[in-house]
Amino acid sequence: MDGATHLSDRRVGIGRGAISAAGGIHRNSRIFLDDEFLSCRSSVRRFRRGEVIAGSGVLVDTFARVHSGLVSASTMLPDGREFIVEIIPKAGLIGELEVLRRQTLTLEYRAGSNCELHFFEGRLLRDMYASDPCFREKVFSRALARISELELRIIANAASTLQARLASTLLRLAAVYGKDAANSGDELIISQNDLAATLPASREKVNQCLRRLRESKIIDGGQGKIRILNRRALEACANGAMSVK
Repeated sequence: MDGATHLSDRRVGIGRGAISAAGGIHRNSRIFLDDEFLSCRSSVRRFRRGEVIAGSGVLVDTFARVHSGLVSASTMLPDGREFIVEIIPKAGLIGELEVLRRQTLTLEYRAGSNCELHFFEGRLLRDMYASDPCFREKVFSRALARISELELRIIANAASTLQARLASTLLRLAAVYGKDAANSGDELIISQNDLAATLPASREKVNQCLRRLRESKIIDGGQGKIRILNRRALEACANGAMSVK
């Protein structure tokens, strides 16, 4: 893994997150840390936007907490296209389930923006899992929530138009960005390539849908930025109640 590194003592812990409506971000689909649970020395690493944090197929014995910024988790489709499975916001964890199961990483993790991650030894998570039944229950329930959220997305993608999928994705990303107090959630910093990979769809078709949304004054922006101007109209597009020509 790359990135600038230094060590610091951090007190972190497992916290609760709220589950959003279908199609939104399920905070409980990952373990979230607060300031009460574990006490250990963390390795702090900073990554620039686009840098690879960890590659798929790698066996690691550390897990990481996103302290600031965003991290994308992706895989390659059979046709060679990238599919961004998940965008992990501030306070989300990377590699926690793989550490518990002692398995290799199944996704590639990249910095979706300039970000800072705090890395912890895998044994801390395994020791807590082995000694605390309540913690085991939380891990299990959150893993199920993650699977459920991904299943709902797959079903919605199969039954929706590209325009509806794009609108739903923009709202989902807005929820991620909104977790940062410095961002209202109405402005998304994401390249067209990454947006297309998140759906997934071709960049050309995504650009056509974005242009229609801009012409209808639902969104605005350019050069890797999207600003939501009319959230209600965007929600109508996501639900299929409104079609933008």
